[in-house]
Amino acid sequence: MQYDVFIVGGGPSGATAADDLACAGKRVALLDRAGRIKPCGGAIPPRAIADFDIPMSQVVAQITTARMISPTGRAVDIPIENGYVGMVDREHFDEFLRDRAEGNGATRLTGTFLRIERDVQGTHVIWRDKTSGEERRTQTQLVIGADGARSNVARAEVPGGDKTPYVIAYHEIIKAPPANDVYDPLRCDVIYDGRISPDFYGWVFPHGEHASVGMGTEINGADLKKATADLRAMSGLTGCETIRREGAPIPLRPMDRWDNGRDVVLAGDAAGVVAPSSGEGIYYAMVGGRVAATAVQAALASGKMKDLKLARKLFMREHKTVFRVLRQMQDAYYKSDERRERFVSLCHDIDVQRLTFEAYMNKKLVAARPMAHIKIGIKNMLHLTGLVRPGHT
Repeated sequence: MQYDVFIVGGGPSGATAADDLACAGKRVALLDRAGRIKPCGGAIPPRAIADFDIPMSQVVAQITTARMISPTGRAVDIPIENGYVGMVDREHFDEFLRDRAEGNGATRLTGTFLRIERDVQGTHVIWRDKTSGEERRTQTQLVIGADGARSNVARAEVPGGDKTPYVIAYHEIIKAPPANDVYDPLRCDVIYDGRISPDFYGWVFPHGEHASVGMGTEINGADLKKATADLRAMSGLTGCETIRREGAPIPLRPMDRWDNGRDVVLAGDAAGVVAPSSGEGIYYAMVGGRVAATAVQAALASGKMKDLKLARKLFMREHKTVFRVLRQMQDAYYKSDERRERFVSLCHDIDVQRLTFEAYMNKKLVAARPMAHIKIGIKNMLHLTGLVRPGHT
């Protein structure tokens, strides 16, 4: 069968693109490797639930507090006012998205992407069927590469696709303990401590009956399993049953180009759309899938492959400023434990707390409180120049 669009990768980005295109009446193939679960804290904001019609049955926990923990063990609890952070389990959430796309008309394929070939008849995706082990050759007009941070589609087809920087994330899904003095099933813990991660952070995120405990780093050779074991010990979770262990790369910045100008456009991690500083990826991956689907529909309608550039243009128009600010914050505060200590001090500020979570919920910087921005800017300068003690709030 010939398809309008062949999507490589069935995570939140690829599945969202497949669903949008199938609902628009396009002939869509969605290729995914069955059995792989990406390591992920699983956090999604209420905006994602609304924008992508996520049923509450997929939300396994509603987090109402975020705890920031400094290298010296100081903890700052930030209440999430007028909302919550939704937690999903990627094992079930990704499959829900793929099933929904299939239910709306997308064809699901299970296997591994190999390459793209072109001849006088057009574009063909070559992939290996998981069940038979045989190579398949599927004709399509356009391809969406949504196959992760080290995307094979990006490396083969898009300039710069082999040079995207990334951190390695690792986590362990554990059986959650009962609520106690250390573990709160309604609280996310974010640990800024060089003993856990020298350049990023560690986390303990509740998932209902389970919890995700992990960390990320860009440093080659870091012992991810030891760091996570240390984090579990610090958090009183050593004795909890381990359900599964997972590791994967997470991109550090959006690629400068998302398409090859011919028949391929990237989406999600393959395009580098993970938020700096926070590492948040699910919402931005789904947005990436949606803008890729929008660009593909435009190119199919016009016959002009330059319309594939619309994907990056639409995404950056809405999220470029947030990504830039988060990158500046990561570069400023993740360099050392002394800086991390200062960052947690800033989190004491009520205006920082409110503006942070308003921005998280709405996915845009909040401009309604100019005096709060000025005060935060002054405190930020005092900490970065070392004019106040690291523990000063």
